Amino acid sequence: MIELADRLAIAETLALYCRGIDRCDPEQLAAVFTPDAVIDYGDGAKPIADVIPGLMAGLGSMRLTQHNISNTVIRIAGLTARAETNCVALHIIPTPDGEIELVVGGRYLDTLAKREGRWQIAERLYVMDWNRTAPATMQLEGGLFDGLQRRGARGAGDPSAAWWDAA
Repeated sequence: MIELADRLAIAETLALYCRGIDRCDPEQLAAVFTPDAVIDYGDGAKPIADVIPGLMAGLGSMRLTQHNISNTVIRIAGLTARAETNCVALHIIPTPDGEIELVVGGRYLDTLAKREGRWQIAERLYVMDWNRTAPATMQLEGGLFDGLQRRGARGAGDPSAAWWDAA
């Protein structure tokens, strides 16, 4: 039963990472990492405290992102664990010539630590497997889309912010 609870807690940590990235929430993002965590997106290992400001600036310049994770394989050994997780991430990037859709597929190779009863990422290596870039085809108006007026946003402007606060 304890291992099952740990697996669920690790899965929640990984999902909260995606939420922190997609909502551009630096506090939530920092909370999923140990204070001394190191992250390497492929450009060299850096302390998480140095990575978050750059992530927020880069992702904040995009209209939206959506990180979808799946196929997580977890191995737990006491108070540490390793997890390999597939990720497909959509990025809508404004350019002077119109928006671009960048879709990237890769994997997170995480070493996690359980500290004070909570699982956090202590080390992350990112492996890019593929990517695709094309002019954006997202449609927000016309037909069915005219009735879908609740739209995702960054930070407190996202509908989930008020929804979670009401709980």
